[in-house]
Amino acid sequence: MSVRLAALAALVAVSAIAWPAHAADRLSLDEAFARVAQTHPDLRLFGARQDILSADLERAALRPAWVAGASIENAFGTGEASGLDGAELTLSLASVLERGGKLDARRTLAQSRIDALAVEREARRLDLLAEVARRYLAMVAAQRQQNIAELDIAQRQRAVAGARHRLQAGASPESVVLTAQAALALAELDRARAEQRFAAARQHLAALWGERAPTFDVVAADPTALPQVASFAQLTSTLEQTPELAQFVGERRIREARLQLARADAKADLDWEVGVRRLQATDDMALIGSISMPLGASRRAQPEIRAAEADLTALEIERESKGLSLYSTLAEAHGRYLTARLEVDRLRTDVLPKLAKAEAAAERAYRAGAISYLEWAQLQSERTAARKQQLDAALEAQRALIEIQRLTGAPFVAAPAQATQGDTP
Repeated sequence: MSVRLAALAALVAVSAIAWPAHAADRLSLDEAFARVAQTHPDLRLFGARQDILSADLERAALRPAWVAGASIENAFGTGEASGLDGAELTLSLASVLERGGKLDARRTLAQSRIDALAVEREARRLDLLAEVARRYLAMVAAQRQQNIAELDIAQRQRAVAGARHRLQAGASPESVVLTAQAALALAELDRARAEQRFAAARQHLAALWGERAPTFDVVAADPTALPQVASFAQLTSTLEQTPELAQFVGERRIREARLQLARADAKADLDWEVGVRRLQATDDMALIGSISMPLGASRRAQPEIRAAEADLTALEIERESKGLSLYSTLAEAHGRYLTARLEVDRLRTDVLPKLAKAEAAAERAYRAGAISYLEWAQLQSERTAARKQQLDAALEAQRALIEIQRLTGAPFVAAPAQATQGDTP
């Protein structure tokens, strides 16, 4: 199963640019995907496991070894058997004749393990790409929080300037200026916190490919630009293709091969031997041969057969349980996304524009002496809180979108919605 890197890139609505060549360059999400895919040890480990399983396949394809033997009888004894005068030399060739299709069963089991490894690797790769998207989104979120803090600082600075003007005119006490300055300091604190979050998120992301001192930046992005997603029924239909369930197909082949091998053990192998013997007394040559077969092979194989059958039955129950878990997780993620997207859109179109107009009107009224500073400051706080609420909802939607992508493994083709209306930072 192939999952395009660009699909997850669409989840956080960022544009792709070149990999950073020097300090402070910007890092695209696609480049972060590629870096992790090339360097992460969890993915490189599958190459070593592939070599191991290939060697197992070669070993499974080997037939029973030929055994060459030589034996001497009636030598170095007493009386007529003293010395080598009466010795008889036998040269033999022996092997095992496998019955019940054991060779094919071994080959099938080894090949099934190799086939299942590819699906397992794809599942792990998809998990890593989702983790990259989450950590990249954390950087975008911190960057967006800085922007909101900058806007809050700008409006608080206007409030400080207005309070000083009123103080100089004798229209308000000094406490109003101090209160406005305290609000400005809190806004600056929010900006400093966002800067620290950005640095921590960058280090967290770079750790995925082992970079110790990252200096890259990210593209300025709008996480509130959320794409349309398919209906829940359509997404549910793609669950069967997800690597988490595809792994059960490979595991079923492995367990079926084990069952076939156990059934093959019910037919006993034949040990055979042929050779030539020199009769010392008459100086003649004679052929020898033998064949043997262990008894009770079918009875001894029954416990292994029953265990393999039970293992196969258990796999079906495990797959059913996993399917229900994935369905439940997809339903929860889809619901979270739609709810958060609705909140983002309503804040953009209804709430933020009205708060922007109200805050501007309050500023004019305050400068004209029609309202108090507290009324203006309250509107400033409400506008900033609405921006933060919109960002939190957008991040919740983006995380749900990443989870949907991870579960279904299918890229989104719809273009992201454009944030062209309303008061967005």
